[in-house]
Amino acid sequence: MTPDEAKRFFAEHKTRYLLAQFVDIHGSAKAKAVPVEHYDMVVGDGAGFAGFAIWGLGMGPHGPDFMGVGDPTTLSDVPWMPGFARIACDGHVKGKPYPYDSRVALKNQLRRYAERGYTLFTGIEPEFMLLQRTPEGRLAPFDATDTAEKPCYDYKGLARVSAILDDLSCHLRAVGIDVYQIDHEDANGQFEINFTYADALRSADHMVFFKMAASEIAKQHGAIATFMPKPFSNRTGTGTHFHLSIGTQDQKNAFHEESDKRGLGLSQLGYWFLGGLLHHARALAAVCAPTVNSYKRLVVGRSLSGATWAPAYIAYGDNNRTACVRVPYGRIELRLPDGSANPYLATAAIAAAGLDGIERRLEPGEPLNVNLYEWTEQEIRDRGVRLLPQSLTEALDALEADEVIQSGLGKGLAAEFVRLKRMEWIEYSRHVSEWETQRYVEMF
Repeated sequence: MTPDEAKRFFAEHKTRYLLAQFVDIHGSAKAKAVPVEHYDMVVGDGAGFAGFAIWGLGMGPHGPDFMGVGDPTTLSDVPWMPGFARIACDGHVKGKPYPYDSRVALKNQLRRYAERGYTLFTGIEPEFMLLQRTPEGRLAPFDATDTAEKPCYDYKGLARVSAILDDLSCHLRAVGIDVYQIDHEDANGQFEINFTYADALRSADHMVFFKMAASEIAKQHGAIATFMPKPFSNRTGTGTHFHLSIGTQDQKNAFHEESDKRGLGLSQLGYWFLGGLLHHARALAAVCAPTVNSYKRLVVGRSLSGATWAPAYIAYGDNNRTACVRVPYGRIELRLPDGSANPYLATAAIAAAGLDGIERRLEPGEPLNVNLYEWTEQEIRDRGVRLLPQSLTEALDALEADEVIQSGLGKGLAAEFVRLKRMEWIEYSRHVSEWETQRYVEMF
């Protein structure tokens, strides 16, 4: 938008404030409300923030200002906040894009694609749970009657929270985020809202906006919307699957090839990209599943939920949801990411892995269209199938050993990410849980 177009937008929408919005290293939305009369400042020098007060910007209290410079193409209404608009910002320091900013890190990777005539497209599928706190202070599904043993696609579970889901969908569609389906997922209180794929930067912007909308609209209805990967040990975890494809100047989807001998509709370029994802999968886990809680979802073996879609096996297949990569004919679905992932960092890491696969022509091997959950440990080893990390610290070890994924984030940002996540692991390891006290306090 030009400044004049922005002014007309503000007048038409009766906008009084502009949210200059970016994310911290965890992907949490941060913002400053700026009167719309100062729009030129936001898209010029930017709105100023104290970088030391924000997770993951690598600054001390003596550091320079972190400036959020608005991207005019992202200007949109914030329908649940009358009088407010939002603009996604890139972080700048001393007049230059700041490499510790997540959106800048993603743009750096996408520039590498553009130099090769590629556009990376992503379709992100966010799962989330609608919860409430019981009188005892415990978390439970918002709809107390959502108790079906196999609740996936359950009509009653969908109908009884339809007011929240409809409100959320309407707000997203009002700003041009094309919602095309909504369903009840495999856990009680769990839902998925799908919106149309776009270029990777726009999809990440949409995902951040989606999280902003979900949390606030749910709150207005008295609910809690959570993207926590595994809020309940006895219910299925929450994923955020990424559908991936590459567009070229003369071809809409360069991953699609009808003559694929494996019958997956995937081109050689697609197989090389897939090879990169599998090769770097263990390091990708640190960025795509970045919390202690993430690894309660990525379990190998018996699941306490009774059913699991956990993509713990580094393999791919046709419609095989037991592998971390599924190929739904002519595109790639990476099932590793969860709701705690920063969408900019996750996309940057995925982009780096895929491009490394293309440039090194990494072959992914043959697809496995079997139920990997039923294989024994010996069968897994005999077939050479690797496992995703089973803890955050194991994933961080893999990230520190992977130069490609570190470079994909930017070495400084990768080091800051590892430093903060190591702290998270230490805090978790030293925490005494209710499980421990119940098990051990009188055991001896």
